[in-house]
Amino acid sequence: MGPASIVSLQNANIYQGSSMVLKNVNLEVGVGEFIYMIGRTGSGKSSLLKTMYGDLYLKEGEGVVAGFNLKDLSWKKIPLLRRNLGIVFQDFRLLTDRNVYDNLEFVLKATGWKDKALMKEKIENVLSKVGLKNKGIKMPYEMSGGEQQRVDIARALLNNPKLILADEPTGNLDPDTTDEIMQLLFNICRDYQTAFIMATHDYSIIQKYPARVVRIENSEVKEISAAGV
Repeated sequence: MGPASIVSLQNANIYQGSSMVLKNVNLEVGVGEFIYMIGRTGSGKSSLLKTMYGDLYLKEGEGVVAGFNLKDLSWKKIPLLRRNLGIVFQDFRLLTDRNVYDNLEFVLKATGWKDKALMKEKIENVLSKVGLKNKGIKMPYEMSGGEQQRVDIARALLNNPKLILADEPTGNLDPDTTDEIMQLLFNICRDYQTAFIMATHDYSIIQKYPARVVRIENSEVKEISAAGV
């Protein structure tokens, strides 16, 4: 793994249970790099992301993510790995019984934050970054899909991650809102040197916001291009 790599996978075989989903995966992701991961539904995109954040164990091959060796990842180390990552889901996964501020505070407490004043400062900071300043008192059901996705991104930013894994983050959004979210993601990538790996099946996004593309096909990860399809 090079000094500028945030992800390094070498000859990695990815399993779901006893079934091999991906074989011989070789992938290097640089600090502050934006990468699209494309492939059909069921091709293994989500399995690869789950391996990177410790939801699936890496049985064969080598893998390092944010300085953590995936082959040496005991259950005690998984929360430490995830503190160094941000994860953005397609379906937001916000806690519906509490407001935006309390959703974010819940994550900070779960990852070891104790100081109320520091938590308040951090929450206000990430909400401002995603364009939701003064929206902390809103409940999720009071927000549009685009606003909920911004909260999801704010949540991913709480622990200053060097890598954000995004699984179809625009899948439930209309085209205009998708544009807003993509501009936000690229700005975060550029301004904070946060690497992104974004699984998507929407080729129009890639054409409009070009970046490096890898394709999952026939159980293999293939490099497609440095900037586009």
